[in-house]
Parts: sequence; C-alpha cells; structure tokens
Amino acid sequence: MPNEHVKIGTVDGDLARWFGNPGRLSVQRAVGELRAGRPVKLRGEHGSLTVAAAEMLAGDRIAAWHRATGGAPGLVLPAPRMTHIGLATEGAAHISLAGLMGDEIDEILAAVQPVLPAFEYRPANALEDTALELVKRAYLLPAAVVLPTAAGERAALIEVDAAAVADFHEQSARDLTIAARTRVPLADTDEAEFVIFRGGDGLRDQVAIVIGKPNPREPVLTRLHSACLTGDLFGSLKCDCGDQLRLAVGEIAAHGSGVLLYLDQEGRGIGLLNKMRAYGLQAQGHDTMDADAVLGYGPDERRYSVAGAMLALLGYRRITLMTNNPDKISAMESFGVNVVGHQRIMGTVNPHNHDYLQTKAHRAGHMLAGFNGK
Repeated sequence: MPNEHVKIGTVDGDLARWFGNPGRLSVQRAVGELRAGRPVKLRGEHGSLTVAAAEMLAGDRIAAWHRATGGAPGLVLPAPRMTHIGLATEGAAHISLAGLMGDEIDEILAAVQPVLPAFEYRPANALEDTALELVKRAYLLPAAVVLPTAAGERAALIEVDAAAVADFHEQSARDLTIAARTRVPLADTDEAEFVIFRGGDGLRDQVAIVIGKPNPREPVLTRLHSACLTGDLFGSLKCDCGDQLRLAVGEIAAHGSGVLLYLDQEGRGIGLLNKMRAYGLQAQGHDTMDADAVLGYGPDERRYSVAGAMLALLGYRRITLMTNNPDKISAMESFGVNVVGHQRIMGTVNPHNHDYLQTKAHRAGHMLAGFNGK
C-alpha cells in the first residue's frame, strides 16, 4: 500500500515532533516571504486576506497591485501612526487606498510631516490587526497592505493561520531548547559560561551568560539585557546600554554568581533598521518615545516569555532582578519567575543621553536617580 501524503500542518505525532510546531514554522516562513517583498495569505476564523509589508512595495507598486488585481487594497496602520497623521484612533485603522496615487500612499505610509490626500478609514478588524502584528514580527515598518483573498490569491505564496501568529511568542518560548554551553573567560571574570538557546522567534539565537555557580535554591542575581549594537559594541553615547551591560557583568562577578540574559530585541523590540529610523527622527526634535510613535510603534515592543523560558531551562525560579524598569519585574512574575527583589543599575549620564534618560524616567516610569527622585 503506498504511503499516504500528509501535510505537516494537519498531523500531530512524529512529523510535528521531528520538524517543530507547524504553526510557529508557518509564521517563520511567512516572515521570510514578507521580508523578501512577497505577499502571504493570512487565514482567520471568518475569512482570509492577502497581506504584504507596505515598505517592501511602496506607493507606486501598491497602486500597481491595485490595478493588476482589480481589488481595493487597504493600508493597516497602528494607532501611534494614526495619531501622528492627525487621526486619533483607539486601535489600528484600515485606510482605503482606492484611487490614490503612489506618492499620496507614500505620504500616508511614512512621511514625518505628511500632507495628506483625502481618504476613508475605519477601525481595523481582528484579522487586519493580526496582519499588522505579522509584519511587525518581520521587523519591518508596522504598516500592512491587505487585499481580499479573492483579489490577491494568485500572488500569495505562503499560508499562515491567524491563531499561529497570536500564539507565536508563547509557542516560541515553549519550543526553546539549550543548543550549546561552553566556558568563555571575560575581562571581569574568568568564571563565565555562555549558554546558547535555539528557538525564540526562529530568526536568531538567545544567549545566557552564567557567572560562577548560582545556587538554584537561593535567589539568583539576574540581569535581562536587550541587545543594543550601537551601545554594547560601539560605545554609543546616545544611550546607557553599553554601560549597563558591563556594569551588570562586573556586579554579578563581585556578587560571586548570577546570570545575564542577552536578549536579541534591539531598539526595545523594533529591530536595528527601525531603531536607526527613530534615531533620525530624534535628530529632528522628537524624543525617543515619540520617534517610535511616528514610525507606528508603541513605547516598548519587547516580549519576555522567552526570558522566562530561559530561566526555567537553567533551573532558576527565584531571582533578584537588576533593572530600573518596573515593567520587567511584572513581566517576569507573569511568566512564573519569583522576583524576590530588585537592584537598580545606572550607567554614565552624558550630554548625548541625558534627554533619553529623562524621557525613560518621566514617560516610561523607569527608576532613575536624579531624574525622577525614585
């Protein structure tokens, strides 16, 4: 009897165990397609959409797609971007692009001081919200072009289920595994072990640096450090990230043991490209949070489910958290980590990062001595 052909997404058991969670893998494949400038098909409970990343098409190509398909494309923008263009909405919005020229679409999409054409808009529905989330997972500008599936079906190459997009971060944390661990002596301590985790969002590996021999029966001194290429590697003066990284390693070493989780979520979760765009907007007078909002991002796009899973795999359930950010404390507790205390960590203040730190203290509630009295 010949072997029956099956799809990975329709079976459990051996195939799912061998090749990973089908839903998470479909999101990863869709992310790759979006980053390559190709559309995907997004399935929901009550229908489907053809979705593309707006910045990979730009106005002229979006208008051409409209003409080629005969469909009426929409542009889904998040609330922070809508507010910037002068239309306060409670959530994401669907903008009709029917009849608009390419340069008009570009104004709506990304202009810092937009001169807007007339257009119609409405609140985005649940599937359009998911389309926007999928584009953000690709670390592209948070703007999704959507077409009814019937209009764009021939172009869509990869199918992904909306439920898989919604569950992506938590499923990524559940699938996390330790891939390698080895001793790497550091300038501040020769008792450091690098632990590499496979999983996360599939685009990158996550790293833990275990210093000394932490006792899992006692609270473990822990730092969650979000990657910052400019600060950590090049010593940028625009932030205090590099200082915090090196101070944390030194303080953990002085304490005798602990762990630093080096999380690959650059720019508070928006990625390096969009971080550089935000830096450009800061040079025009926007503070760090408003610059992100102009691009369409919220104040902090980071997720910490993977950090909770990393600590669980290392066997550390009780921690003293090195942070100035109270949101990190509540986030770790929500993932089953018992934060028994916290320790602040302050980098060097200089003329280039003063306003950045002041914004974090006044608008994001970070506990920074000298900025908010906390």
